[in-house]
Amino acid sequence: MRHRRNRTKLGRPADHRKALIRNLATSLALHGKISTTTAKAKALISFYEHLLALTRGEKESMNAIRIVKRHLFTIPAQKAFIERLKNLKGDYGWLRATKLGPRDGDGAEISQIEFVESSS
Repeated sequence: MRHRRNRTKLGRPADHRKALIRNLATSLALHGKISTTTAKAKALISFYEHLLALTRGEKESMNAIRIVKRHLFTIPAQKAFIERLKNLKGDYGWLRATKLGPRDGDGAEISQIEFVESSS
């Protein structure tokens, strides 16, 4: 059953939406921070923190590497994700979304997603 399993559709078919989120996740793994619309940012944070939580318990295992390879496109992005995974502390809240204001062309709300640096 799918009770209360809501997902942001982003105005796209399922395969296009999946590719979009995977592209955003790949860019976030490579660069550490990206700017995108607020709706896409919320969907990406949900996807990326779930991926981090799936692989967090098994940082060096082959299972974690297989999970990452299933979700991120490029090998450099996969390696960057595993390196970031080693430095995680805490149970959640690894990403931060900061609203930057409206985009010049169409006025869409823009947010920046970045990794939260843990101080300890």
